[in-house]
Amino acid sequence: MDQFIVKPLFGDGPVGMFTVTNVTLWMAISVLAVVLLLIVGTSRRAIVPSRSQSVAELAYGFVYKMIEDVAGKDGLKYFPYIMTLFMFVLFSNVLGLIPSAFTTTSHIAVTAVLAMGVFLTVTILGFVKNGAAFLGLFWVSSAPLALRPVLALIELISYFVRPVSHSIRLAGNMMAGHAVLKVFAGFAASALIAPFAIGAITAMYALELLVACVQAYVFTILTCVYLKDALHPSH
Repeated sequence: MDQFIVKPLFGDGPVGMFTVTNVTLWMAISVLAVVLLLIVGTSRRAIVPSRSQSVAELAYGFVYKMIEDVAGKDGLKYFPYIMTLFMFVLFSNVLGLIPSAFTTTSHIAVTAVLAMGVFLTVTILGFVKNGAAFLGLFWVSSAPLALRPVLALIELISYFVRPVSHSIRLAGNMMAGHAVLKVFAGFAASALIAPFAIGAITAMYALELLVACVQAYVFTILTCVYLKDALHPSH
């Protein structure tokens, strides 16, 4: 499907490591949109906020409360990183719904980098903050002694699977929704079922907008859960 194909912006040559593609273009647009909202939109802070300031403050408060509730007060130190993740994923998801746009978060190459960044960050942080005590995350002390080695192995495997599930969940949901939209768009070419197809596309767009927001939330709250494990690893 054309909407998932990575293409160079200039010329028709092969896509290399430093090739400017439609992916890099829409990632840059997402970053620019975040900057416009959070920096430019709040540059004239007022007691009676403008629309952009209201949206920025709502996003700020939402992520702040999420970190505080999940990771605790200790997690608020890492608010800038988590806020950046949330806003980037959210704008990438939403901007991808624009016709002829490219949804960067539908590509596993993008979401895997984000997920691996989270995985490495919380793992390093866990050892820096707790030392060898971080390994207590894998030792279920409340379980019977005979089961603890087996549970430790399961916990270890599930820990290293985190970046895989973290990335595939986001990419899979975004790709699936766009694929369904593409299918209904193909039906719209038939005059007999065009009204039904157009109605289905409209409903799917509304659903995809909800999914775009929910998936940004899910990606972020999982990051908060992993951060909590790094800060407080004992079972």
